[in-house]
Amino acid sequence: MVLQPVGERIRLGAVAARPRAGPLEEVRDRDDVSRPPRTGVFLNANPDTTPLALRANLEHNHTVHETVVIISLEALNVPHVRRDERIKHDDLGYKDDGICHMTARFGFQDDIDVPAVLRAGLHELEGEVDLEHVSYFISRASISPSDDPSMAQWRKKLFMAIQRNATNPVGYFKLPDERTVVMGAHVEL
Repeated sequence: MVLQPVGERIRLGAVAARPRAGPLEEVRDRDDVSRPPRTGVFLNANPDTTPLALRANLEHNHTVHETVVIISLEALNVPHVRRDERIKHDDLGYKDDGICHMTARFGFQDDIDVPAVLRAGLHELEGEVDLEHVSYFISRASISPSDDPSMAQWRKKLFMAIQRNATNPVGYFKLPDERTVVMGAHVEL
């Protein structure tokens, strides 16, 4: 499905994409951005795009943390992933911009603990990381039906019900409530 901006909303069309996500160069190349001396951890399903929460933080607050860690979680069809095979780092082509990407691999019986992933991969990160003052950001889209005929109404309602009944990501990923921010966009089906 193609996402097309509709004012402040995003409409789903016929080809799959992510809402308002784009390459990290759009974030990296801006000079009107404040870089506060803390670490921001952004969960992102697609390692090829900028997390929606990072872009929203940039657009609304003109802020990108001094150290940014983008974490993608990869579920494997095995019961457990060995700890020495769990984390893969990527500096995204720039070793000095404070932005890096981690992919954490989990088996279907492994607990997903994002703070533990961050601790385990600390030695590979760019910049100073104070684990007691890390802010976690989650991207979330709110979904509503539209009159667009490309998807049957019953499918739209089913998709919205599944999304509404989804598990709270803060608890699921073992994120600290007091340091987790949920940012998102509105999507019309």
